[in-house]
Amino acid sequence: MTLKQQKIDVTDRVVGKLKNGQIELFLENTSIGKIKLSDQMQVELDHHFEAEQQKIYQHVTVTEQPNAKYTDCDEGGWC
Repeated sequence: MTLKQQKIDVTDRVVGKLKNGQIELFLENTSIGKIKLSDQMQVELDHHFEAEQQKIYQHVTVTEQPNAKYTDCDEGGWC
C-alpha cells in the first residue's frame, strides 16, 4: 500500500473572522491562517450592515419594551 498526497478544495468551508486589523481564517474551528489588512482597508457590506472601528454591525428593528403589557382596559377589567 502506498500513500499519495492530494489537494482538496476546501474554499467553501473556510470562515473568516475580523480581528485586530486582519481576517483570521478557520476550517471547522481550526485556525488555518490570516489575511493582513492595510490601513486603507475598504469593506463593502450589504444594505443593513456597517463597518466601524474594525467591527461589523447589523441594523435591525427591535421592540423597545418587549415585556410591556396592554393597559388600555375598561373599568370592568376588559382589555
